Amino acid sequence: MAETDWNGNSETVFTNVRVLDATGENPYTGEVVVKGNRISRISRGGARFGGSSYGGAKVIDGMGATLMPGMIDAHLHLSWNNAPGIDPIQMMELEEHMLVTMEMAKLVLDAGFTAGRGAAAAKPRLDVVAKRFINEGRFPGPRYLSAGPEITTVGGLGDAAPSHIPHEGLNLGLVVSGPEEVRRTVRTLIKYGVDSIKLNLSGEAITGMGAEETPMSEEEVAMAVQEARCRNKTLSAHARSSGSVKQCIRHGITNIYHASFADEESLDMLEAAKDKHFVAPGIAWLINTARYAEEWGIKPGSPIAMEYERELEMCIDTMKKMHRRGIRICIGGDYGFAWTPQGTNAKDIETFVDMLGFSPMEAIQAGTKYGGQIMQMGDELGLIKEGYLADLILVDGDPISDVRILQDQKRILAIMKDGKFHKAPQAQEQRRRLIA
Repeated sequence: MAETDWNGNSETVFTNVRVLDATGENPYTGEVVVKGNRISRISRGGARFGGSSYGGAKVIDGMGATLMPGMIDAHLHLSWNNAPGIDPIQMMELEEHMLVTMEMAKLVLDAGFTAGRGAAAAKPRLDVVAKRFINEGRFPGPRYLSAGPEITTVGGLGDAAPSHIPHEGLNLGLVVSGPEEVRRTVRTLIKYGVDSIKLNLSGEAITGMGAEETPMSEEEVAMAVQEARCRNKTLSAHARSSGSVKQCIRHGITNIYHASFADEESLDMLEAAKDKHFVAPGIAWLINTARYAEEWGIKPGSPIAMEYERELEMCIDTMKKMHRRGIRICIGGDYGFAWTPQGTNAKDIETFVDMLGFSPMEAIQAGTKYGGQIMQMGDELGLIKEGYLADLILVDGDPISDVRILQDQKRILAIMKDGKFHKAPQAQEQRRRLIA
């Protein structure tokens, strides 16, 4: 059946499904009705919404499949283009880069991710334009909150220009020195239309600046926060070091990316303010850079790989402590390099279970419920509840029994975003033949 047929109805009924609503409650058999772009009714048990006719609504017999919220990536870089390193990303011509960004958006949505929070763009307006074109329905992609390039210090993460060629165009970040340069840069990004401002508050081993270094001054951080807040923009930070995590908490930077080296004082501070912050560790980047990037020049056991092994060990320990303290941890693995390709984002859910001690339900909530909250849409996104937005995926199997099935796109039978199908379900007769 053609996708246009499915999307031609204003009301859709998912019947005979296991509803995994992501509230933490066990899945239950039921029916879910979507009207327009919202979930209008939910029923437990058998058919209750009009019997065989369903009042003319389009009916999808799930045949026992699981209906759950679409997944949400809290640390998404749509302009990271699955390249084998940073240079091919930052040196790509703008025109090609815009098209590649839209290709990445489709890959993410194809994987069942119906929303994502931008964590930094490779060029100033890539995220802004991608979000607009997605919202206008001109290109497929997830709901998106756009970011600009990372704001960094001279010599910091993102300042890639060699000393003998001090050219701004060679940098992945926007390089500043002093509060007034920070002020102008933040104002410029807001002019471009970004939803959030990101600061690079720590280093990154692969760039030569240590992950435990904290280069941005308190005055510079304070200026960025002041300028962003007066325009109602959210702040996020690349913050691996303990010092940078403390800066986030002191200045109220909502979204903390990485936080691998947070010490006990940082954890105490974060726990005391846990309702104000989210942490997205980006753990896939650590695992894959340390262990699975040899084809691209990072050999396991090499000095740089061992740096990431060391950070991975610290990250696992730190995230377990945060989880025990009730700090909100979201999925989002810094995907977008050749060894962390876009479209494999659901691997994080498995990693949260296998490495961080999350239950399957907790790991799924990290990619649904808390994703809705970091999108600033926690009262209408990330759960299956009446009145919530109809961002849904229909999954062949039980993700609570095996979260790995969320990585198999063949088992994602349908993808609905904003009440419309990006991936239409197969006709019931076809599914029955496949199951038989």
